[in-house]
Amino acid sequence: MSKIAITWKRSGIGYSRDQRRTIASLGLKRLHQTVVHENIPSINGMVQKVKHLLEVADVD
Repeated sequence: MSKIAITWKRSGIGYSRDQRRTIASLGLKRLHQTVVHENIPSINGMVQKVKHLLEVADVD
């Protein structure tokens, strides 16, 4: 299964608590931190919810 690298690029200040919790559930704790996850539907759904705050790239 392919993997994706998710980088937190914009602050969650001013956005709903639900969106900030989604960022935390992806494993992101600090701005500009990158985590790698499997490319599965549940992760893709979370990424789509907060895509305006993230940068996503495929990992080989």
